[in-house]
Amino acid sequence: MLRTAAFVIAGVFIALATEGRPARPIESAAPSTALAATARSEPVSAARIEAASWSSVQVSSSERAATLSAQDVASVLTAARGVSPIMCSLAAQSLWGGGWGWWDAPSSPVTSEVSIRIRELGRQRLPPAEVRLVMDSLASSDACVREMAVRLIARQRNEGSQRDETIVNGLVERLGSQSPELREIAALGLGFLQPRTAVEPLMRTLRDDTPGVRANAAWALGHSHDGRALRPLVDLLRDNEARVREAAAVAVGRMDSLTAVEALVRVVREDTSPTVRRAAAWALGQLEARSAVDVLIAALRQDADSRVREMAAWALGSMETRSAAPGLIGALRRDSSDAVRETSAWALGNVGDRTAVDILGDAVRSDKSPRVRGTAAWALGQLDPPAAPRGLLDGLTDQEDDVRLKAAWALGQIGDSSAVSAIRNALRVEKDERTRKAQVRALLKSGGRSEAMLTELLRSSEPEVREAAVRGLAGSNSFNPWPWPWPRPRPTP
Repeated sequence: MLRTAAFVIAGVFIALATEGRPARPIESAAPSTALAATARSEPVSAARIEAASWSSVQVSSSERAATLSAQDVASVLTAARGVSPIMCSLAAQSLWGGGWGWWDAPSSPVTSEVSIRIRELGRQRLPPAEVRLVMDSLASSDACVREMAVRLIARQRNEGSQRDETIVNGLVERLGSQSPELREIAALGLGFLQPRTAVEPLMRTLRDDTPGVRANAAWALGHSHDGRALRPLVDLLRDNEARVREAAAVAVGRMDSLTAVEALVRVVREDTSPTVRRAAAWALGQLEARSAVDVLIAALRQDADSRVREMAAWALGSMETRSAAPGLIGALRRDSSDAVRETSAWALGNVGDRTAVDILGDAVRSDKSPRVRGTAAWALGQLDPPAAPRGLLDGLTDQEDDVRLKAAWALGQIGDSSAVSAIRNALRVEKDERTRKAQVRALLKSGGRSEAMLTELLRSSEPEVREAAVRGLAGSNSFNPWPWPWPRPRPTP
């Protein structure tokens, strides 16, 4: 079982290392889980967890990130030896499941044989004997067993299954256990299942002596979306434990009520923990609290933690108010963090203020980060200015495929006839297939429809260029010839 726990933990680490920085989906990451608690209790694991903590990770250099990545790959491959097929399949899918359209690969070393059995776990109601086994396993001394048991409970709310009231009642009963570990895992399970009958017991659990229990109860109440819990959650924003305040801030953000904005503003201004300030900024953005724009701009300019500034930029962009543009422009110009500048560029594309066009063009041309350059190009396509800034044309010759793709897409959105020559020259030397399609689209949208130009496109030796030209002439706007270059996902607590 320790091997299995190591395998799952290693899967988390390699996922973090692959992305380059942490991402914690709000729908699936609870404040306190069995494996996380175990990792905190073991010196070696704790050091690794601290290096990639959900709430405090900051990779100081690319060299350190590369070292961690190499260690994590070795851990994954070592821990995989001798694991049962079903556990191997679960762990492999946690590393990369591929999303829709990839899980059904016809043949892989393990997963194709057991993937149907795994999916059925979430589609069938557990029989009474298995319910008892799972519920009893919540009290196991082995953290991995507790973790797997609560995840099996969570799968009972998937498609085609009915929530078993025996499980719900059993979890509520365990909120009163003498064991803090059992109370913690019970609150986690209720958060997964989201039964309305558990709201009041969870509200009482917010007063538990154990921080992990309070944090999980807050997280679970946030997923309930029940307004009765709003006031107790706001009160929890003054808890003496940072992880409890963080969970409370996220839960308040999920309540869809502006009555808590003043309390969240206080947290962004005053809380000593950057993870809590970051969660409160997320909540303000989630609530689209436009009265907090000035506070978020101040955080974007002044907060010492780059993750708080990044979240403030996201929150401002999500509000889609032009009053946020000056603060976002300043961050795009001057912030030292690539993530903050990238999110600021995305936000400027979202708020729709064309005063940012030249600044975004400068970012496409000269920002040191390819992700910032690409997102700035995407933002220009979103703003759709009357004329393309010079920096966007420079993006057509960027060394990164993604930047060239986004620049070509943006030029297609803008349709500036003065850009035809630059687009045509870029198309002649472009090697990337998707970017060539976007360049053909940009050329046709910008007025490049002369007889000589069309003849050149239709006689191209590249089939995708000929196809894109024909579809463009026919007026087809299907996804295939016109790739939509999505920016990166929003930051989440």
